[in-house]
Amino acid sequence: MPDATKTQTEAVAEAAAAPAADAKKQDKPRSLWGDAWFDLRHRPMFWISSILLVVLLVIAAFPGLFTGADPRDGDLTNHFLTKPELGHFFQPDWFGYDGQGRSIYSRVIYGTRASIMVGVGVTAAVTLVGGLLGMLAGYFGGWLDAVISRVTDIFFGIPFLLGAMVVLNAFTDRKVYVVILALAFLGWTSICRVMRSSVITAKQADYVTAARALGAGTPRILFRHVLPNALAPTIVVATIALGGYISAEATLSFLGLGLADPTISWGIDIAEGSQAIRDNPHALLFPAGMLSLTVFAFIMLGDAVRDALDPKLR
Repeated sequence: MPDATKTQTEAVAEAAAAPAADAKKQDKPRSLWGDAWFDLRHRPMFWISSILLVVLLVIAAFPGLFTGADPRDGDLTNHFLTKPELGHFFQPDWFGYDGQGRSIYSRVIYGTRASIMVGVGVTAAVTLVGGLLGMLAGYFGGWLDAVISRVTDIFFGIPFLLGAMVVLNAFTDRKVYVVILALAFLGWTSICRVMRSSVITAKQADYVTAARALGAGTPRILFRHVLPNALAPTIVVATIALGGYISAEATLSFLGLGLADPTISWGIDIAEGSQAIRDNPHALLFPAGMLSLTVFAFIMLGDAVRDALDPKLR
């Protein structure tokens, strides 16, 4: 009998301790990134934009899965005045044909690759260059900060699209990597300033002072303590800017100074479709709609990430 009573008592004690242990486990503080991920999971805007971007990335990587038509194959028997067959899903005539008898649907699909490559390539380049320069300027200060800041001011004074037009005009063969280098050459300044201000704030924190007092070297302090805590604003700016770079590429291609044939680009198709917008509006609307959807998805994702990483906006 005493053993039974003891067993019941232990069972009651364990049952009472279980909720307390669970509450203690739930109250365990999360890191900035863990807290941001917890917040993102409850945002419909994040999931909508993420699903759109995953679909766009799959289209860019494997366009043959979505259409079997050759985007460069022109057949003048397919007159561009023929209306789109909106019921023929995923068929070459789904979006109609352009002035050269090429399938607009297949060109919209294959044009995704160039736009995504330019956007991701430029974003990666400006984040690497601008982030590194901003980190050095913010951490070391002094004459290095003064030099980098003045160079940044000079590049800030150059209008982005006008400067890109001047740079690209110097190249006769404007492939994807040329456009990436031209846009990255002028687009690193915003990332540099954001990273600089974040590093200046982070290097004054107590954990950096403690690491320095314990004898940690400059590389360890920069990459183990300062960079992880200064990276969040840079990621937000880079994510939002990615959509802007895709739009800039389309604008330059529309003006004839960006990508050129035989590269397939939404900007090129928009330029060709604009010449017959009164008689053939679908040749303009479908590539323009795909461009708008892509830019919109990246901006939505950037807004969701910004709201999750900035506690003031919660």
